[in-house]
Amino acid sequence: MTRRLLLSYLGLALLVLAGLEIPLGWIYARGEVTRATRGVERDASMLAEVTEEKIEQGDLAALPDVVGDYATRTGGRVVVTDRRGVVLADSGGRTTGTDLSAEPDVARALRNRPTVATGAEALSATMPGASGTTVRAALRLTYPMAEVTARVHRVWGALALAGVCVLVAVALVAFTLARWITRPLRTLEAATAELADGRLASPPDDTIGPPELRRLAASFTRTATRLQHLLQAQHAFAAEASHQLKTPLTGLRLRLENFEPYLDPRAHASLEESIGEVERLGRMVQGLLALARLENSATTAEPVDLDAVLAERATMWEPLAAEQHVALAVTGPAAGRVWAIPGALEQIVDNLLANALRVSPPGTTIVLARAPGPELHVVDQGPGMSETDRARAFDRFWRASTSHHDGTGLGLPIVRHLVRASGGEITLDTAPGGGLDARIILRPAPGTGPRSPRRPRARVTAL
Repeated sequence: MTRRLLLSYLGLALLVLAGLEIPLGWIYARGEVTRATRGVERDASMLAEVTEEKIEQGDLAALPDVVGDYATRTGGRVVVTDRRGVVLADSGGRTTGTDLSAEPDVARALRNRPTVATGAEALSATMPGASGTTVRAALRLTYPMAEVTARVHRVWGALALAGVCVLVAVALVAFTLARWITRPLRTLEAATAELADGRLASPPDDTIGPPELRRLAASFTRTATRLQHLLQAQHAFAAEASHQLKTPLTGLRLRLENFEPYLDPRAHASLEESIGEVERLGRMVQGLLALARLENSATTAEPVDLDAVLAERATMWEPLAAEQHVALAVTGPAAGRVWAIPGALEQIVDNLLANALRVSPPGTTIVLARAPGPELHVVDQGPGMSETDRARAFDRFWRASTSHHDGTGLGLPIVRHLVRASGGEITLDTAPGGGLDARIILRPAPGTGPRSPRRPRARVTAL
């Protein structure tokens, strides 16, 4: 933004300077040419009178001295002819006796009509040497434009130098002003980035910059502080409420189990359903605790070996899958290292496998398929989900209306949080031949160097 402000100030200053200096230089150049033309015309008239007087007196020998003296003093060239157009004197060294009567300006002067001409190379004035209507001579005075052009160029150079000095001064003032204006914006941008990461450690400085930006920084600081307090209160409430619910839920389940010997056998089915609901509520509390820990923990991604994680989790889940007569298969080319927060891949695979096992019929296969990208597909052969259900599957506590299992509706929200915290994305698609395809797109990490050590991970029970 500093550069844009600086360029805008310089552009405006350049337009103002161009609007002032170009007309000024043009007017001065025209004035110089006009003054030089009038000077040549005046001098030519004066010399014409002098030469006409010498010719009238018959003092032709004095003419070379007159024109030579003037040419020496001014740098112009003077040519004098008699009334027939024959050269009598020429400061340029032309031989006397040359006939110039055919030249237009000389012919006009011999008819007692002066001529003033401005050319690219020289200014010229041709005047008749006359007394009344009697023309005795013609005088041509030629003055080179080089000196006039040099003066004009010097003025243009002075104007250009003045313009450059003004632009430099404007640039210095504009740079200082732009930095003064944008400095609070830079601190506000840094504070916004910190707040987006979850914590505002360096509030924007509300003592610098224009008053409007100072007020904006102060308002942002108040808003950010209040927002952080609200988020902290929300997270603390979720964590504290979930933690406090665990103990009474456990006690409630134990008391319900203790009722079994004293109940009529006909009430045992209702008792089992009540115990199942209490257990589901306990798993829901665990899920809330897991989400609270995830939202309050650091989410810095690190390189993790996806192939090693898949092999380990497949080995861990194979016995449970075998009990339900479901096979596990890991397919596709090696994916290598991907970016993920510590422990995230294990929890993602665990939750997706748990969901897939719930809906997989005996004799089917759950496939952990790797694809370039890198991508990970967890494909089951269950009943699948409709497009509407897939769109809502990541909502907290949501369960499909056709669902017959005792899930809490927190597993997929946890998976999506972990995937996004790792810089990836997850979608649910219909698998070829039926079933559900959970597709996870991850970011590839550098494949060289030592592998990241396996850290102890926080185990999240499949929800």
